[in-house]
Formats: sequence, structure tokens, C-alpha cells
Amino acid sequence: MNCIIVDDNKMARTALKKLIEQVDSLVLKEECASPIDAYNYLQKEPIDLMFLDVEMPGMTGIELVKNLEKRPIIILITSKTDYAVEAFELSVADYIIKPVNLSRFMLAVSKAKELFDSKGQKVELNDKDKDYVFVRSNSVLTKIKINDITYIQALGDYVNIYTTDSRYTVHITLKGMEEKLPVERFYRLHRSYLIALDHIDKVEEGTAFIGKHPVPIGEQYKKELLKKINLI
Repeated sequence: MNCIIVDDNKMARTALKKLIEQVDSLVLKEECASPIDAYNYLQKEPIDLMFLDVEMPGMTGIELVKNLEKRPIIILITSKTDYAVEAFELSVADYIIKPVNLSRFMLAVSKAKELFDSKGQKVELNDKDKDYVFVRSNSVLTKIKINDITYIQALGDYVNIYTTDSRYTVHITLKGMEEKLPVERFYRLHRSYLIALDHIDKVEEGTAFIGKHPVPIGEQYKKELLKKINLI
């Protein structure tokens, strides 16, 4: 994966560069000392992965991401946990707290690589009265029964499709996935989550649970969700 580092701290860039050099699948193409430098570079060069500091003068890493029309896979790196919610909303691949050690770095890269490798996967169109969709990975088609889909999580231009026993990472937006599924059976209860209504086991304090797995409910979606789950 072609990658860039965006951090105003030279020592932090040097530390990240040394970590990147230890991973054969990563090729460092550029080091940027400011978000605006990174923005200009990304308009001209195709990049797969961006290691992005959050707190920088002039423009934050969060602001840079919001201003990018076409985003690479993003790993946010920061010295504070204050931006975790915003990182979640932006559907970044991972969020690392400084200082970054090799094991934590490798875990983040592994997540990014999984997204990168999913570029060849697509969801095949079906009539909405069908009880299945197909996921295409290269030349292989895998059928997923709609009844088995429990929820779908947005990851930028990708989604994770969770079923009762598997997970599929697919190169499609959450909106695109929403359009392929029956509206009466799935509800977008958060900007980053689409959930199968039949698989909700309980709702508690702004969270829906599928078994023991919590899924956040966006404030603007709560009232409609209560109608859809047939509250009495």
C-alpha cells in the first residue's frame, strides 16, 4: 500500500517512518508537515493509506479528512483520547494513541490492509424481494442470506457486513448497501450503522444490542426506531 505521513512534529514523523520501514506491504511516498500540504499532495497523487496526526496548527487532521472528497484509508494518531467520537464518525480504519509501539502499529496496519484487500469485493444487485445478496471477491461469488445479516458498519467507502457467523468487508458505501436491502427489515439507526430489526434483542440508553454486541443509536433516529420495533 502506498502511504503518507501527516504530522507537524518531525520526531513523530521519523518514528512513524521507522515503523513503516519494517512492514513489507507499506511504501512511504511522502511526509507532510501540515494538513494543507497533505491536501495538495492528495489532489495529485493516488494514496492508499494515510497516517494522520489530529492536533496540528492551522487545520486539524479531523478537518483535513472532512475536506477530502476522495479519501484514502485513514489511521488517526494522536496524544489524546478526546477525538475518539469524531474518529468513529469519520469511519477511520483505526485510532492510535501516541507513543506508537510496533505491536499496536501492526494491528492498525492489519485493519487497513483488510480494507485495502476488499477493493475487489462488491455486492451484486438483486431484486428486493430476494432473500439473499451476493458478495463478489475477484471471480468468486458468495451468497449471503438476508436473514443472516445482523448489522452493517460503515468504514468510509467500505462496509463490514456482519452475519450470525461471519463478517464480510466490502467496497461499497453504507448508503449503497442500504439501497440493496429491504427497507422494512433494515433501519439506519446511526450514520455509521444499518441494523436488521429482527436481530435487535434489547434497546438501552441510546444503544441497541444484538446479543451482547452494542450498536449506538443516533439521537435523530431514536423516535423512528421505537416505532419500527413495535414498541407497546
